[in-house]
Amino acid sequence: MRSILLLFAALLILAGPRAIFADNGYHIINRYPIGGEGGYDMLCVDSAARRIYVSHATRVEVLDADTGKKVGEVAPGNGVHGIAVAPEFNHGFVSNGRDNTVTMFDLKTLQVLKVIPSKGKKPDALDYDPDTKQVFVCNGSGSVDVIDPAAGEVKANIELGGGLEQLAFDGRGRLFVNVEDKSVIHVVDTHSLEKKATWSLAPGEGPTGLAIDRVHHRLFSACANEKFIVLDSDTGKVIATEASGADPDGAGFEPATGRAFSSSRGGTLTVVQEESPDKFSVLQNVTTQYGARTLALDEKTGRIFLPTAEFGPAPADGSSRRRPILPGTFTVLVVGP
Repeated sequence: MRSILLLFAALLILAGPRAIFADNGYHIINRYPIGGEGGYDMLCVDSAARRIYVSHATRVEVLDADTGKKVGEVAPGNGVHGIAVAPEFNHGFVSNGRDNTVTMFDLKTLQVLKVIPSKGKKPDALDYDPDTKQVFVCNGSGSVDVIDPAAGEVKANIELGGGLEQLAFDGRGRLFVNVEDKSVIHVVDTHSLEKKATWSLAPGEGPTGLAIDRVHHRLFSACANEKFIVLDSDTGKVIATEASGADPDGAGFEPATGRAFSSSRGGTLTVVQEESPDKFSVLQNVTTQYGARTLALDEKTGRIFLPTAEFGPAPADGSSRRRPILPGTFTVLVVGP
């Protein structure tokens, strides 16, 4: 019996992650209820500290990543969008789109330390770059603020143009930013803080979520026309185009499995396997829940967290207003294999 088990384990290793995926598949394995009222946007996972930071109207809900238990909250301002952590400085950062500010808080106590005025308008997605030890903030007005994470001060503002969405770093001195209204990616030198290039995402349109494979130099851009575009992060060349869900707003990449993820408002999580740097395939379209449009990946466990809620019916007048969020239903889905 022992020899049979060893043979089976060896076959699984030789077959790779794709075979293991075939046995399990991704599915909703838990739900972390939060409740309350108000809208939501992005979230952030601190894998080392085992915390999830979830934007929720005027505050950030802080949860235990393994149990979903609420451990606190940060109340920074109006219209919370993105959250980033800079563990080296024990500082977290939250963008407040309606206040045109970024809040700096203490990662241990969750106390607000400073409110930083933005140089642009409607700060949205932001992230910490460990390579240059700077926080980059995308403004809806078309510029990027560069914040010193120790002092909590804007040290530069880079004018890029367009409706900036999510961003990614290659760890080798370059920042990539999706531009939703122009269907391009801006490339910025993170040391000189200068724009170096603008790459077309055609046939992708309306890019939002962005992720990167730093080892194989591949970018993954989730686009509104249900396309997941893969680019060479060195040249901007489009390598592959995969189908994805409707109205996506999130993307992630897991180095351990070589899988990219795109989450959509319609309730689909698309899983794409990187079989080689030039070959990709859709492994699964996971049914999640309507409204689960953004995601955060926990690289320690391979689980994906997606915030959403229950919604009322669409407006009877046929207007473009979105379906109303039902009070008390806000939750975080936990998806894994």
